[in-house]
Amino acid sequence: MDEEIIPTAEKGSNAPEMSVSDLAFSLKKTLEETYGRVRVRGELSRVSIPRSGHMYSNLKDDNSVIDIVCWKGVLSKLSIQPEEGLEVICTGRITTYPARSNYQMIIESMELAGEGALLKMLEERKKKLAAEGLFDESRKKKLPFIPRTIGVITSPTGAVIRDIMHRLRDRFPSHVLLYPVLVQGKGAADQVAKAIDDFNRIDSKPDLLIVARGGGSLEDLMPFNEEIVVRAVSNSHIPIISAVGHETDTTLCDYAADLRAPTPTGAAEMAVPIRTELMAQITEMQKRMINISSRNLSDLRNKLQAADARLGSPERLFDVKIQKIDNINNRLDSCFEKLIHTKQNILTKYSASLRSPKNVIREKYSLVSLHSKRLATIKSRIIEPHKNKLDQSSRMLESLSFKKILQRGYTVIKDENGKVITKASQTKNNQAINIQFQEDKIINATIGKNNNVKNIKSSKSKPNKEENQIDLF
Repeated sequence: MDEEIIPTAEKGSNAPEMSVSDLAFSLKKTLEETYGRVRVRGELSRVSIPRSGHMYSNLKDDNSVIDIVCWKGVLSKLSIQPEEGLEVICTGRITTYPARSNYQMIIESMELAGEGALLKMLEERKKKLAAEGLFDESRKKKLPFIPRTIGVITSPTGAVIRDIMHRLRDRFPSHVLLYPVLVQGKGAADQVAKAIDDFNRIDSKPDLLIVARGGGSLEDLMPFNEEIVVRAVSNSHIPIISAVGHETDTTLCDYAADLRAPTPTGAAEMAVPIRTELMAQITEMQKRMINISSRNLSDLRNKLQAADARLGSPERLFDVKIQKIDNINNRLDSCFEKLIHTKQNILTKYSASLRSPKNVIREKYSLVSLHSKRLATIKSRIIEPHKNKLDQSSRMLESLSFKKILQRGYTVIKDENGKVITKASQTKNNQAINIQFQEDKIINATIGKNNNVKNIKSSKSKPNKEENQIDLF
């Protein structure tokens, strides 16, 4: 008998049948119960923070990688800023994401994995900021010699502000404006950066700023390594002294500041000079100036005396000048006397040849009278012949005048242009003529046929209404 073949599907075991979702959530529960709280050390990679505010990243070492998730509320409370390549220690719980069947770690806290990792991060940040020129010496500003107002950015309750105030009082009392801020922990970097910006915005700006805090661990000084603080320090228009930590502590804020102080007390010493030393220095300089002035005056006095000795007595110089002036006066007097004598001789010479004006006038008057008599005598002889000749010419002209002919009954006929007509051939029909008679009476007429004159009109009497006719011979 052949052996009965049992189908594979019927060869099952005692394990219950599960769906994919049941298995996924069962694994999730098992992982969460087994690894409810773990601490894992690794390097952050592929850090991503989308618009939701949650962080998704990987935590890896040389051989393995695990996904990590940090919710928005936890991320805002972390003491460090997650960055690519940062070695950290994460505390949280292991869970799964059933939709993709992979496990992941939910972060509850995060800290740097030792000082070496932190220093590595700071070194990379330092290189980045230095490449942007934030640490260049050309950006450094000169500190005022004696600031009138000093702004201090630090904690109001620590020993730092007391040390600074005490040191300022000892050296050079100045007006201090305190801007209280957190100097470690979350939000400290934002407050320090805001304090620097606020001091630069106010109208009555301080002459100098001191950013200070006491010593502490590298993690405690982290706020002064944040980019926001470094940029605020570098962009400040007010000179800044960085006094963060002890002498051996160095932060990125120190590189961006205009001057680094080893301690807050040292910052106060750098900010102001010692007043007593200044007073002593001023007194010493005053003495030196007095001594120098005295020596200069003494040298000038000696030079003046030497020059005076070489010049001689002014009185002797005046004696020579006075004698010279007297000689010149004597010469001038002699010259004036000679000049006046010469002018008097010339005046006498010309005075002898001058005549009295009355005599000259009298002689001229006699001469005029003589010539008048002579003219009266020859007047009749010169004028009478010419007068007779003129009368004779006038009578002849009058006898030859055409008006005498007009008195004998003749007339003068002229054309319209005033030209005398002497011949009948000079006339034509309908020609206008003027006929002048003895008594200057002019008649306007027109020549008709057969040389008859008609339309006679008198220019000195009313025109005749009847038409008259004159025959021309």
